Amino acid sequence: MQETITYLEMTSPDDLVPARPAAVTLEPAGPSLTRDLTLRVGTPYQWVSSAWSDDQWDDYLSRPHHSWAITATEPAGLARYAVEDDEVEITTFGLLPEWIGRGIGGHALTLTIRKAWELAPATRRVWLHTSTLDHPHALPNYQKRGLRPYRTEAR
Repeated sequence: MQETITYLEMTSPDDLVPARPAAVTLEPAGPSLTRDLTLRVGTPYQWVSSAWSDDQWDDYLSRPHHSWAITATEPAGLARYAVEDDEVEITTFGLLPEWIGRGIGGHALTLTIRKAWELAPATRRVWLHTSTLDHPHALPNYQKRGLRPYRTEAR
């Protein structure tokens, strides 16, 4: 099956189109929670991290990243960021399977994008990528929040 990767960006926090509020927050996530949530969110979508060894996880978690649990009454997903110079990449965004369809995804993404703009003082761009292997609502949700595609590639 061919996979298409879509890269999206936002170049101003004013471009954010907030979703309707939902009972969800972002809470800092430590390494073990980050690993657990990444595996639980990403395995159904064949994320590369689903097959990582302990050494690969140790390497990944030792790099400078910012991890936040998407929390409703309990951890419901993960947002993870990489900050480089004046750009913030949302490296991970997703909900646990049991939280999909409960009406929190749009607001969780709104909070995730807001946090991205807050992470670096001179941020000029927030970006991420998604795949046709991801949840079918991922790309439409990103676009509804104001992220614009700037590149696609087929694998």
